[in-house]
Amino acid sequence: MNEAHSDIGVSQVAAAIAEPARTKILCSLMDGHARTSTELAAIAEVSASTASAHLAKLKDLALVRLHVQGRHRYYSLADKRVAQALEALMVIGQNAVPEYQSRTPGRLQFARTCYDHMAGTLAVLLHDRMIEAGWLQEVGEQLYRLSDNGEAVLEGLGIEVRDLAMTRRRFACPCLDWSMRRPHLGGALGAALLQTAIRRKWVTQDLDSRALALTALGRKEISARFGLVVPAESPVTAAHTKNRSHQQTL
Repeated sequence: MNEAHSDIGVSQVAAAIAEPARTKILCSLMDGHARTSTELAAIAEVSASTASAHLAKLKDLALVRLHVQGRHRYYSLADKRVAQALEALMVIGQNAVPEYQSRTPGRLQFARTCYDHMAGTLAVLLHDRMIEAGWLQEVGEQLYRLSDNGEAVLEGLGIEVRDLAMTRRRFACPCLDWSMRRPHLGGALGAALLQTAIRRKWVTQDLDSRALALTALGRKEISARFGLVVPAESPVTAAHTKNRSHQQTL
């Protein structure tokens, strides 16, 4: 009975993947970025209503996951097992994974605030590094805990981890980044990390937008403390930071 049920499950998933529009949708999500149904409809070359029906089917079969951020709804692959299965099929089919191209202005894409925590390329890199190092660990859907090593690292920065855990707010959670379409760190821990970065002058806040500028000290400290190679800011961002610093000295 279990074997028969398993066979049915495999055939249902295989049939879902085999549909050309769904294949395009799933393959486009393999880069780890989330996308809206409108974007996926364009990628799959189908109408918005058809894309919604395909996404509902893929969600029912636990192949994709829905993320709701305010008024926005994004879809990503459900988990790494789906990506692994697709990768195996793509090796057979000799298809390349399409790259995600962000259209967000460079200054905001690199680093900015998202409510009271950090977002953008820098924040996503920090989130990924904390996951990779084992400092952040999943304890349920959309929830994180800190490992002992992670707690030691953040307490070393002056963050009162245990006090944060006592608040009514979610301690730590992934927050989908609208420019990168991958998660950055939200919750009380994300807010505390941003305030620490500001207090230690790792980043400075823009006066007229939500943009954050990474300082030379910040680049050095983040690299040393997180073992992270931070990419250079865009020329537009760097020029704006330099001009703003010059104006403040006048």
